[in-house]
Amino acid sequence: MDNILKPFSFELPTRIEYGIGIIEKLKEELEKLQAKKVVIITDSGIMKAGLVNRVTSILDTSGIEYRIYDEVEANPKDYNVEKGSKIVREFNADVMVAVGGGSPIDCAKAIGVLATHEGDRIKDYEGKTAVKRPILPLITIPTTAGTGSEVTFSSVITDTRNNYKMTVKSPYIAAKVALIDPKLTITMPPHVTASTGVDALTHAIEAYTVKVAEPISDVVALYAVELISKNLKTAVFNGSDIRARSGMLLGSLLAGIAFSHSDVGAVHCMAEALGGMYDAPHGVCNSILLPYVMEYNMEFCKERYARIAEAMGEEFETIDDGAAKAVQRVKQLVADVNLPPFKSLDVEEADLDKLAEMSAKNISTRSNPREMTKQDYLIVFKKAYKE
Repeated sequence: MDNILKPFSFELPTRIEYGIGIIEKLKEELEKLQAKKVVIITDSGIMKAGLVNRVTSILDTSGIEYRIYDEVEANPKDYNVEKGSKIVREFNADVMVAVGGGSPIDCAKAIGVLATHEGDRIKDYEGKTAVKRPILPLITIPTTAGTGSEVTFSSVITDTRNNYKMTVKSPYIAAKVALIDPKLTITMPPHVTASTGVDALTHAIEAYTVKVAEPISDVVALYAVELISKNLKTAVFNGSDIRARSGMLLGSLLAGIAFSHSDVGAVHCMAEALGGMYDAPHGVCNSILLPYVMEYNMEFCKERYARIAEAMGEEFETIDDGAAKAVQRVKQLVADVNLPPFKSLDVEEADLDKLAEMSAKNISTRSNPREMTKQDYLIVFKKAYKE
């Protein structure tokens, strides 16, 4: 697939500040925004890990008033957003700070939409055109190396009334600044490091292989693949290795840039269906499904798979060999970091048909390198279910 003659546009609304200890710049960033009242958006796990204390200590010394909203759930729910927006409005906050993984960060973007649009239901802002103006200034501080949400301008929220994941997407919801500090990922346990790491790898691989890939997303996606494949196992099994943690966080960041300016494909369509029906962890779903979808797509993007194999350090003589090595290398990496099998999700066989139907309806289905119908999705789901 040659992108040289294809038109594209590229916009990155978020300023990135990356480095070990960069969280100390939070005070400076809040001063630039003339912050007086801040709402910190996070979850109970991040609170228990003590990571929010790094933020509150800076706010305490700055004399800035703040409130903490720590009720964000995994796969953030519409009611999480709606409750958070009430807190932001009642406190009359002028800046939001999101601390955590993709769930708090995505939730913060959606909270900002309701708070600035005086809305009551995030469902009313689904899609790419409903957000009409910039949200409250948002600073993102990721504590996992997985979603890349700190720099994307989309927010995936579970519609609990219809049991599916919807997307709010607009450059207006992007963070003003992302503080990317590898030290904040040191406390991630091995299983979270593994699932979020392969989640980031999924973003990079899908961004590079979908039909709407473009040159800038290609470049950052391939470097993300290289960084993640080199550093994931060390980060999982030796979590105090700051070099590996840095490589993973940078890889996740680049993968986020890649897929937000390209798209994702069938892996995400299936993972979002599982998340909507079963509230299954998004990163785990992507990690489990990635090898199956890559195998199913392989004949339709051999050259790009071969480039992925090259980025992962594989040597080969033919394009066919390279594509096959990419699939095998990903399968092996998933196994090496002890990610669970599909059966760990406790999916009912009777639900596979519905899951396939939901996957086919996902807007990103049309971006997948291989055309995917409901029947195609059902084939992949059944293979995963049986193994």
